[in-house]
Amino acid sequence: MRDPYSVLGVSKGASAAEIKNAFRKQAKKLHPDANKHDPRAASRFAELNAAYEILGEDTKRKAFDRGEIDAEGKPKFRGFEGFGPGGFEGFRGFGNEAFRQGSTRGFSGFGGGFGGFEDLLKEAFRGQRNSRAGFRSGGAGSGFFDQDAAEAGFAGAGQDVTLSLTISLPEAAIGAKKRVRLPTGKEIDVKIPPGLASGQQIRLKGQGLAGPRANGDLLITVSVAPHPVFERVGNDLRLELPIALDEAVLGARVRVPTLDGELDLTIPAGTNSGRTFRLKSRGFPGKDGQGDLLATVRIVLPDRRDTELEELMRKWRAKKPYDPRKGM
Repeated sequence: MRDPYSVLGVSKGASAAEIKNAFRKQAKKLHPDANKHDPRAASRFAELNAAYEILGEDTKRKAFDRGEIDAEGKPKFRGFEGFGPGGFEGFRGFGNEAFRQGSTRGFSGFGGGFGGFEDLLKEAFRGQRNSRAGFRSGGAGSGFFDQDAAEAGFAGAGQDVTLSLTISLPEAAIGAKKRVRLPTGKEIDVKIPPGLASGQQIRLKGQGLAGPRANGDLLITVSVAPHPVFERVGNDLRLELPIALDEAVLGARVRVPTLDGELDLTIPAGTNSGRTFRLKSRGFPGKDGQGDLLATVRIVLPDRRDTELEELMRKWRAKKPYDPRKGM
């Protein structure tokens, strides 16, 4: 993936507010619903969400800036800790024959007989039973393996692999099927159940790294990307609903977007900006049932100045003045 700063169109010194505003602006422009005839819209929108997932979270942004994770949020491999900055480069000079034969040839400098490469790694992990040493799996956000986990792997159990996956809010609400690539290069389809929340994990048995007797599992941590229109609050969804001045004064029927289409909402005459309308069972699914959609009205004036409207307002203000801030 491209550099997330380039994707969002912000500088590395941008503030959190600037990054959020840039994402919302781009999301409205690139959302697939607004580009139904563009076959690349979905991929560009996914790239935008992935970039915001990194830069929109302070911890991940700092990790990326320090070079600890890449543009996809995956840890950058730095070699095996404890063997020097070169990782396995520290073994130069011992020769590959010792690895091929599984013998101690070339390891005399360690002062003892190792039973080959596996014993060498076991020795490296020894004494660190309660610490987190060792190496990371190929996925983003994966933990370190301690001695018990390492020895379990040598005994025949495969290692678990942890990946991160970003989905859209509609996909989280109604479910989806996503294709993911494993560190091994293999691609598999993952079924996203409806009602999934950000941070929840999906476990796929036997899809991790292979061991002599069993495969590890694949653990997928799901993040739900911010939506350009809806904001989730529990199982409710909130949105700002722009209406025209005449619709607020005279009343109207307006179309309101939901996760599964649009519906009509009646705006009564004399509706003030800030009034919230509740649309029952149009929110996010949950264990206790479907949440509601809360639409808060915002009166929007025309983009350009209208001299006729201004003249009307002058006459109206002169004849019927009132103070909306009275009593403040």
